[in-house]
Amino acid sequence: MKTVVFYYSQSGQALSAAKRICEPLGNVVFKEIIPQQDYPFPWNRYEFFDVFPETRLGMPPSGIRPMDLREAEDADLVMIVGQSWFLSPSLPLQSFLADGQVRQYLQGKNIIFVNVCRNMWLMTGRKIKNDIKEMGGHLVGHIVLQDRRQNLVSALTIVRWLMYGKKNGSWMLPDAGVSVADIEGASRFGEIISNAYENDGFDMLQTNLLSAGAINYKPSVLFLEKAGHRMFGHWARFIRKKGGFRDPRRHLRVNLFFYYLLIVLFMVSPFGQLFFFLTYPLQQVSRHKREDCNLE
Repeated sequence: MKTVVFYYSQSGQALSAAKRICEPLGNVVFKEIIPQQDYPFPWNRYEFFDVFPETRLGMPPSGIRPMDLREAEDADLVMIVGQSWFLSPSLPLQSFLADGQVRQYLQGKNIIFVNVCRNMWLMTGRKIKNDIKEMGGHLVGHIVLQDRRQNLVSALTIVRWLMYGKKNGSWMLPDAGVSVADIEGASRFGEIISNAYENDGFDMLQTNLLSAGAINYKPSVLFLEKAGHRMFGHWARFIRKKGGFRDPRRHLRVNLFFYYLLIVLFMVSPFGQLFFFLTYPLQQVSRHKREDCNLE
């Protein structure tokens, strides 16, 4: 089997995960997604929040650099590896999936999407599924490698990493991002993918991946994500009314969103999770889990 991996990775974590997954696959070609618009790492606060409206509204400010796809033409499997920004696919992933050359290439291809993220992956997955279906690709697998720590703790550690480049734990905070153990253990997914190709094909691949822990489903966190995604839409449109990407006229509204997010994250979200647990019998978690983890 020949696998082509398209990846975007600022910190290197997504690429590390992709390499571990692909260890059992043998013939693998890695192709980096390079956006025309540079995004810094570490970020400064304003630059990070200034990409929010375009991320949420699906309006990447630039495309990607041209790719040489000749060595990818005969791929049996395509793997797209990236991350979520603001409850949506990162702008480089969105630019990649909007590229005309890429969309033509992905038609008819068997595709696995790997999201290496904090802990909110649902709306990203839905957007990726819709994009792949629209362009005529076949999504056969969805893997989520996420930070398993408590929601507020992971929020603090990821901010420290994104803004200050500090991944290692200090004081009372643990390491940021997906754990080393989870990345090291991701090779088991590659074994499942290889077995599927050699035996029965990809029809049952997602079922087998889920059985191996490809998605750690946290219903209370995803409850918050669904509500947050709706509110993010209102905020994104509010900011865009003052101008497009990097327009200084929207500076005040971007800063207002930052303070809104702090309040929601540290004051409102704990009550949201409490409400979820108090109404747990009404939440139909089993049904939502089936819908959220399948590929339809």
